[in-house]
Amino acid sequence: MALDGVFLRHIKNELQTALADSRVDKVYQPSNDEIVLTMRSRDSGSKKLLLSARANSPRINITSQTPENPQTPPMLCMLLRKRLAGARLREIRQPELERILFLDFEGKNELGDTVMMTLAVEIMAQYSNVIFIDGEGMIIDALKRVDPTMSSKRLVLPNVRYELPPKQNKLNMLEVSAEEILSAIKAYPKNADLSKAILATVQGVSPIICREVAHLTGRGNDVFSKELTAEDERRLLYFLNRTIETAKNISGSPILIKDNTGKPTDISFLDITQYGNSVSIEHPESFCSLLDEFYSRRDSIERMRARSQDLSKLLTNLCERISRKIIAQQAELMACVDREHLRICGDILEANLYRINKGDEFCEAENFYDENLAKIKIKLNPALSPTQNAQKYYKDYRKAKTAEQMLKVQLEKAHEELQYLEAVLDSLGRAETERELNEIRTELAEQGYIRTNRKKQKKEATLPPLEYKSKSGFTILVGRNNRQNDKLTLKQADKNDLWFHTKEIPGSHTIIVTNGQTPDDDAILYAASLAAYHSKARNAGKVPVDYTKIRYVSKPQGSKPGMVIYVNQKTLYVEPMEN
Repeated sequence: MALDGVFLRHIKNELQTALADSRVDKVYQPSNDEIVLTMRSRDSGSKKLLLSARANSPRINITSQTPENPQTPPMLCMLLRKRLAGARLREIRQPELERILFLDFEGKNELGDTVMMTLAVEIMAQYSNVIFIDGEGMIIDALKRVDPTMSSKRLVLPNVRYELPPKQNKLNMLEVSAEEILSAIKAYPKNADLSKAILATVQGVSPIICREVAHLTGRGNDVFSKELTAEDERRLLYFLNRTIETAKNISGSPILIKDNTGKPTDISFLDITQYGNSVSIEHPESFCSLLDEFYSRRDSIERMRARSQDLSKLLTNLCERISRKIIAQQAELMACVDREHLRICGDILEANLYRINKGDEFCEAENFYDENLAKIKIKLNPALSPTQNAQKYYKDYRKAKTAEQMLKVQLEKAHEELQYLEAVLDSLGRAETERELNEIRTELAEQGYIRTNRKKQKKEATLPPLEYKSKSGFTILVGRNNRQNDKLTLKQADKNDLWFHTKEIPGSHTIIVTNGQTPDDDAILYAASLAAYHSKARNAGKVPVDYTKIRYVSKPQGSKPGMVIYVNQKTLYVEPMEN
């Protein structure tokens, strides 16, 4: 984990400065594993402090993000509001270089007496937690309770005394020298990569820092810990001392590492050289803003993924069920294709009734539909008369003909429904806010796929479409879901606006607002790229995108939301992109 003990020491230093003499103004709990405290002081105004125990992004930092909060606050949130509202932050503590910060607050109890309370923020991957502790060291509550069935070593429950997590018996850089660390590395029982030996020996440093020290020591190579030369040891001592001084003096710099696509991949408090030119390095203004940028987008996606899990499962199951239904109906339709053979058998039997006796199992006669008058052997039902056998073939023919007509209609409806559900699933995968998710739920309820809550809920304002600008100044609008697609295309857009959609691929309706002008090629290509990006094919290479004027787009009567037909289109092949 990149957020190691030394990094957290830098965060602590920033928080002590930014939140000095501040009080808790408001408390929010956006999700089961996050708390946001609005801290206010006379000198620095209001700041939002995020305490996250998310397994893949635990952290504590001042944030500029405004996560959506549930309409009904969870019990822990209400407890914190009751106990912490108005409390003053007195101290922030970190035991050694552990990934734990203690936030000590001074407040008032129900009797008006001054009391101390602490929030322990533990940054430990899937075991991360935020624990509320009273002045006597007893746990009041926590984001994640840990009972005896979950752990026999450490309980996290109300009215249980708070204990630190078990120590890892690593060397604390704030208390030992580089020489002592080198001796411990050389005594490490395994002949491991130097980076792994450092990680196993030294407290408070993440894998990326250990790899960087090893990379610099071995001049680009991660040498083995038991094969260090005298020169290796000299270089290792130098870089260990540099890291120790950075930790002691809190003199590191916020480092954000991005891959060649611009995606953030790691963070550090030291300059990183191990990746060479394969990454880009950025220097945010603070450690808090570094964490905010690195995790906020990931958190938003993870939060929506968790909240939309039930809908995703429902839609996936529906798509699979309809796909199986289509396969079965196609097999039935193939059987109906041979219906002409049934009519021919009936005609031949009618022409040869005089040659057939009741009880016969077969009738062999000339096939007068065959140009060579080839013999045909027709199976009979011995229990039926010759005429009844002929009539049965005619009846089976009519039945197959009717079935074929019905199956074609059913298949068309099944394909339309599958296309619709795949479009909803695509919209769900791109939803980034609670309001977008609620609009999709409303749409599915209106279509009868889910039940609505009978309790009256406050009606939310409809979200506007996504809006972009081309370099030449044309406004480009993108629907967020099927209901919005319908509104955008059928009601909001002008008949001369340009309409874009991925060809035979679920995606958003995309509109260039022309205002009576002719869009340039760059605007058209940008709109097509946006249509590809806001579709199921957003991670593909070249994507086919159709475009035409709104006047050529129409909605069939009775069709599902977002379903339209269009003519006079042109097709572009573009790469999906948002910017």
